[in-house]
Amino acid sequence: MGIRKSITTRIAIVYFMLFLLGFVIVFKIISVQKIKTDRWEEIARNLSKNTVVVEPNRGNICAEDGSILATSVPSYYVRIDLVAEGVVGVYKEKSDSLAICLSRFWGDASPKEYKRRLDKAYKSKKARGFLLTPRKIDYTELQQFKKFPIIRMGNPKGGLIVEQENKRVTPLGILAYRTIGGLNKGAYGGVHGNIGYTGLEGAYEQYLKGEDGISYKQNLSGRWVDRIEIKPQDGMDVITSIDVKLQDIAESALYAQLKETDSDWATVVLMEVVSGEVKAVANLGLEGGDYFENYNYAVGSAGCYEPGSTFKLVSLMAALDDGLVDTCDVFDTGNGVWKYKGRTIYDSDWKYGGHGKMTVKQIFEKSSNVGVAKIITSCYERKPKDYVDRVYGFGINKPLGIELKGEGRPFFKYPGDSDWWGTTLAWMSYGYETKMTPLQILTFYNAVANNGKMVKPMLVKEIRDRGMLVKEFKPEIINPMIVSKETLGKAQKMLEGVCETGTGRSLQNPYFKIAGKTGTAQIATGMGGYQKGMYLASFAGYFPADKPKYSMIVTFNNPKGAYYGGSVAGPVFKEIAEKVYASEIIIDEAEGGKNSKKGECLPDVKKGDPKCILRVAEELDLGNIKGDPETEMASAQKKGGHVVLAGESVAPGVVPDVRGMGAGNAIYLLENAGLNVKIKGIGKVKSQSLKPGAKYKSGQTVYLTLS
Repeated sequence: MGIRKSITTRIAIVYFMLFLLGFVIVFKIISVQKIKTDRWEEIARNLSKNTVVVEPNRGNICAEDGSILATSVPSYYVRIDLVAEGVVGVYKEKSDSLAICLSRFWGDASPKEYKRRLDKAYKSKKARGFLLTPRKIDYTELQQFKKFPIIRMGNPKGGLIVEQENKRVTPLGILAYRTIGGLNKGAYGGVHGNIGYTGLEGAYEQYLKGEDGISYKQNLSGRWVDRIEIKPQDGMDVITSIDVKLQDIAESALYAQLKETDSDWATVVLMEVVSGEVKAVANLGLEGGDYFENYNYAVGSAGCYEPGSTFKLVSLMAALDDGLVDTCDVFDTGNGVWKYKGRTIYDSDWKYGGHGKMTVKQIFEKSSNVGVAKIITSCYERKPKDYVDRVYGFGINKPLGIELKGEGRPFFKYPGDSDWWGTTLAWMSYGYETKMTPLQILTFYNAVANNGKMVKPMLVKEIRDRGMLVKEFKPEIINPMIVSKETLGKAQKMLEGVCETGTGRSLQNPYFKIAGKTGTAQIATGMGGYQKGMYLASFAGYFPADKPKYSMIVTFNNPKGAYYGGSVAGPVFKEIAEKVYASEIIIDEAEGGKNSKKGECLPDVKKGDPKCILRVAEELDLGNIKGDPETEMASAQKKGGHVVLAGESVAPGVVPDVRGMGAGNAIYLLENAGLNVKIKGIGKVKSQSLKPGAKYKSGQTVYLTLS
C-alpha cells in the first residue's frame, strides 16, 4: 500500500511539472504575441531602418567590338550622423565652420541659415542621418565634402555617411539610343529602384541588373558602422551586334536627309544577311525643332504602316510560286488608270499616259499599281483565301518576337472578315489595307537575299560576366525556305531590274550592284480615308546583289516636297551602302573574309583599373606581374623582364591623363572628375582636348579621339 501511494505521488508531481511547463509555454507565446508586441515591433522597425540595400554596378551594353554603348558612373548623397561620438565632442567648436563651407559650396543660403538647420537637426530625432546634399554630387564634389570641418574626421568618428547611386550614361550620345533603351525608377510601382524599362535595357534586365547586397548600420560604442552581410553581385555585360562605325554612317545619312526633307520621322535598319545580326538601327523623330532618337519606329507600333509598293514583291512571289504567272507574261496597264469594282487605281505616272502592255517583270520594275492589281485579281479573284494563305505561309503575318518590347503587330485582312471588301484583294496586292513595321518588311527582303531562308533579326550576340562568356545567341530560323529556288531566282532578278532600269535606277554605282524595291504609300487617316499630301517613302533591298552581305530598309514619314521612295529613301540607302561597301566589304575581301572586328567587352590591360589588369593577367596565367597599387588607375610598364604596375594618382581639380585607356575607364575617370565626355572613333584614347594636369571647371566638356 505504501509503495502504491509513493508511485501515485511521483506521478502527480510529474503531471504537475508538465502542467506548469505547459502553462509557462502558453504564457510566453501570449506574451510574445500580445504583451510585448510594441517591443518586438520597435525591434523590427530598427532592423528595417538600419538595413540598407547595397546596389550592384549595372552591367554595360557594348557594341560588337567592345565599345561601350551604355555604362554606369557613380554619384553620391552625403549624410552626417550628428550623434556620433566624435561629432558630439567637436560640434560646438566646429559647427560654425561646417555651416560656412556648406553655404559656400551650395550658395543658396547664408552660413547663419545653415547653422540653424544643423542645430535643429542636432537636437532632433533626425540627427542620425542629416542630409547635406540636396542633389546627387559627383566624385570630385565628394572629395571636396570630405575636407569640410567635422566630416574630415572620416567614418565613423566624423559621422560621415556616403550613399552611392549609379547614373546611366551613353558615351556615344544618341547613337542607337532607342535600341539601347532606358531606365525607369517609377516602373512597376516604383519600388524596385532604377530598372531597365525600354529597349535592350528592359529586355536584358535580368542580366544587367546584378543582385542586391545587404548591409546594416550597427552602433558600436556610440559609433555607427556599416557592415556588409551580403555582398552585391555586379550585373553582366550585354554584347550587341551593333557596329559603331556602321551605326554612325547610318545615323548621319538619315539625319542629313531628314533635315533636307523636313519629314516627321525616319528609320534605317542595316542587317547582315546570313546571320540576321542587326549592325545598325537609327530612329530619328522631330522634337523641339530638331531630330532625336525619341521612338523605335523600326520596331514599334507607331512605325507600323501600310507598306505600299515594297509589298508588291510579296504578292508577285506568291503568284509566281503558285505557278499562276511567269515573269515574261504580259498584262495591259493601259494609261495607268484602272477602275475596279467602283474604285479607281492609279499608277504614279498616270498623268504621262501610262506604260500600256508590260511583262510581269517590267510591271514590278516600273512599280505599276494597275499592273500588280490586274495580275493578282486575275489569279486569285475567285479564290482570295488562297492568296492570303500564301502570304501567311511566308511567315510575315505574325510578330517577329524580337526581344524589344512593344513590337508592332502586322495586320492582314482575311476573306470573310467584316472589313474584307470587294476591292480589298486589289488594294492589298500593292501594299494597302495591310500593316507591317519596317523591320518586318526587311526580314522578308533579307530572306530573298539569303536564298530563301528567313532568319529572325538578332540584336544581342553574347552575355559576358567580367569578360567570361555566359550565354551565346545563335541565329534563329523563322522559315527555312519561303519559296522554291526557281521563284527565288526570278524574284532576285526582278529586284536587280528595279535598280537597273526601274524606279530605283538612281541607286546605281560603278562598284557593285544593288537589288531592291522602292515604296510610296499614302498615309491613312484612321477613318477609312487617306491624308492628302502625306506619304510614307521607303526603299528595301540588299547589296552586293550578286553576293549579298547586307540587307537594309530606309523609311521616311511625311517628307515635304518630293515624296517618292526612290527620291527620298533611295539616296540614303545608296549613301549608306557605298560607305559600308568601302569600309567593310572591300576590307573583308582583302583579308580573305576574316572579320577583324569581332571582340569582347574586356577590361583595359595596359592602362586603367589595376584590378582589371591583374584579373586579365591571372586569366592569362602570367606570373611576372609586380606591384599592387591602391590608386584608382595604374599603368603597366615593362621593366627587367617583368610587368610592373605603377600607380597613377588622380589629383582633384586637374584633368586626368586618359591617353592609352579604353573608353570605359576613360569615361569613368572623367565623369567622376565632373567633366562631360564626348567621344569620336573606337578603340583606345589617342588624344584628349583638355591637357592632362591642367585646371578645369566642373561641367566642362572634354573631347576624346579614339583609334
